[in-house]
Amino acid sequence: MRVTLREVAEQAGVSMMTVSNVMNGNRARVSPGTIEKVQRIADELGYVPSASARSLATKASRLVGLLVPAADEDSLMISPHTMAIVGLIERELRKYGYHLLLRGVAHPDEVAEALRSWSLDGAILLGFLDEEVGKLTKKTIGAVHVVAIDSYSANRLTTGTRSDDFAGARLAARHLLDLGHRRILFAGPAFSGVGVVHERFEGFCQAFADAGFSRPDLVETVNTTYAEGRALGLTLWDRGLTAVFATADILAVGIVHGLTEAGARVPEDVSVVGFDDLDLCNYVTPKLTTVAQDIARKASTAVSILMDSIEKGERPKRPVTIDVSLVERESTAPVRT
Repeated sequence: MRVTLREVAEQAGVSMMTVSNVMNGNRARVSPGTIEKVQRIADELGYVPSASARSLATKASRLVGLLVPAADEDSLMISPHTMAIVGLIERELRKYGYHLLLRGVAHPDEVAEALRSWSLDGAILLGFLDEEVGKLTKKTIGAVHVVAIDSYSANRLTTGTRSDDFAGARLAARHLLDLGHRRILFAGPAFSGVGVVHERFEGFCQAFADAGFSRPDLVETVNTTYAEGRALGLTLWDRGLTAVFATADILAVGIVHGLTEAGARVPEDVSVVGFDDLDLCNYVTPKLTTVAQDIARKASTAVSILMDSIEKGERPKRPVTIDVSLVERESTAPVRT
C-alpha cells in the first residue's frame, strides 16, 4: 500500500506542508534538523513523492517530449537511426531527472498542438523538415523550451545540434574517387535548397570539384528504407555504375542486398558507402563502409542545450555541429580496370 505524505508528517511530528516542502526541494524555511528527520522517516517508510503532485508544487513537469514525424500507418521504430537516438536521449534525460514522452506526429500542425497540450518543460524535434521547424513561433510553442536535431532552419527558437553532413558526404565521395571510381550514384530522399540531404549532396559534389571533375549528375531519389534500397539495388547492375553513396546505412544495406540478388558482387563490381555508422554495419555481409556520426554525442549535446535552456535560460546562438569520420570496412574496393 502506498505511503502517504500525511503518514510521513505524523511520524515526523510536522505539518504536511513541511513534508511537501522538504520532498519538493523548497527548503529555505525548514531547519536542517527537520529536513534530516523528514528525509530519514520518508526513507524508512518507503515514501515515494507523487510526480503529479511534485509538478504542481514546483510548477515544473520534468517532462520532455521527443517529437518524430510518422504517418498514421508507420511505426516510429522503422528507422534504426531513430531507434538509436531515442534510447540515447532517454538515457541522457535520466541523468538530469527528467522523463521522456515519445510522440509520432503525422502532420506538422500537430507539433504546436503537442507542445501546448502536454505540460512539457521542453521538447526535442527529430527528423522534421526545415520548413516545418521554421514555422514555429513563440505563440505556437508557448513557454516550452525547444531543441531541434539535424535541422538547418534559421529559427532561433529551435537552436540545436547536427552532424557535419557536408563534410561527411565529401569524405565518402573522396574515398570512392581515390579508389578510381567515377560513375558514382548519389542515392537519397528528395531534397530542396536546405536541409540534411541537400548538405550531403553538396558535400558529395564538392569532392568531385576538389578532384577536378565536373559536377556529378547521377542522382536517384529514394526513401530511407531497406525495402526501397533493395528495390533500387535490383536495377543498378546493368546501368554501368561502379559505386553508390547512400545517405543512410539502412538504405545502403538494402542497396547491397538488391545488387547481390541481381548478380553483382559488392565490392568487386559495385562499391557501396552509407552514412550513420549504426551497429548493423557490422552485421551485414560485406561489412559496410560508412560515414560515422557520433550519435551519442549528438544526443547528449541536444539534451545539454535543452537543460541549459530550461534551467539557466541559456542557449547557443548557433547550432552545435558534430564532427564526422569515414569508417572503411568491406563494401568498398578499387574500381576494376
